[in-house]
Amino acid sequence: MIDLLFFGVGLLAVAVGIWRAVRARRTGAGAGLATSLIALGIALCLLADSAQAIESRLYPSLGRLLSNLATMVAAYGIEVTVAEIGGVAERRRRARLGALIVALVVLTASFFATRGLPTGVGLFDELYRSNPTLVAYIVVYTLYLGFAVADIAVVSAGAVRAGAGALRAGLGIMLLACVFAFAYLVGKIVDLLSDLTAEHPVRNLCRGAFSTVRCTLAVGFPAISVLLIVVGLTVPALPALGRTVRDARTRAVLRPLRQHLAERYPDIVRLDDASGTGRERLLTMMSEINDGLLLSGVGPEVPPGAAAQVLRSAAAPAPDEPAEPPAPHRETAFEADVARLRAIAQAFRAEPKAGAANPAR
Repeated sequence: MIDLLFFGVGLLAVAVGIWRAVRARRTGAGAGLATSLIALGIALCLLADSAQAIESRLYPSLGRLLSNLATMVAAYGIEVTVAEIGGVAERRRRARLGALIVALVVLTASFFATRGLPTGVGLFDELYRSNPTLVAYIVVYTLYLGFAVADIAVVSAGAVRAGAGALRAGLGIMLLACVFAFAYLVGKIVDLLSDLTAEHPVRNLCRGAFSTVRCTLAVGFPAISVLLIVVGLTVPALPALGRTVRDARTRAVLRPLRQHLAERYPDIVRLDDASGTGRERLLTMMSEINDGLLLSGVGPEVPPGAAAQVLRSAAAPAPDEPAEPPAPHRETAFEADVARLRAIAQAFRAEPKAGAANPAR
């Protein structure tokens, strides 16, 4: 159950991170967020019981250390990303990075300074009283994540009030993720104090992610928090994803028309039509088609059916054919141009002149 939960959510975070990394290469933005999501996913995967059993063969409890380090790196990246949305990135970036470096060094040093670390699942319950280094380890880890989560929550709350639509929804989900993260961190502090004050502390193994209140705080809530973070950071990108899909479909519809005009008027072809983002490629294609239509004698006032007939026959457009009604006011000039060119392309494909080759083939 725990392995399924951790691997499932972890691999989802990695997959979304890779998707964001691919988008970042095309758009030039979001690389830090992609790295954070991948680090967060790796942290969960490293913490799964079966993964820790393998990692412990290299060094006892190594999976716990690697997971905690990856979690802190991810928290830093998410802090920076949310800060950029909230407009406070440059003011606190250096302080955040300095705190991260100090925390990573302290965690690594205190971990390797501890003797008698358990193999398999890295649970330190019975070791805190005899190993002050582990107390330093868990205190630094909890404090760093606590400040990072608080920072994310404060900036997200401020940005929610100013945001709208998908961005506002995503930040709202991030705030909910912070609530689960805070509960997880409070649980860790409570467990630490309990183990330090108990006469005979013992390892508390969890049979399931939600089998007890303690297991829910220590295992279930971190997974839920990561899942909400992934969703919260993905929701704002959904409108852009929808636009990308629509642009790709529009390019597919316009491609035969563009090919026909490029064969007739080679000079309209741009040398860089295969470069840039999907929207840039669409704009290049539309510009080429508009140039070709003008060279064919098809102006903006010519209806799609008449334009398609002109393109097949190379004749002048019929002057008495009624023009299309004007585009609704709510449409932008770009949307109106897309609708017009799509209509021409569809008419060009659907109604070939008798005896002529079908341009769709």
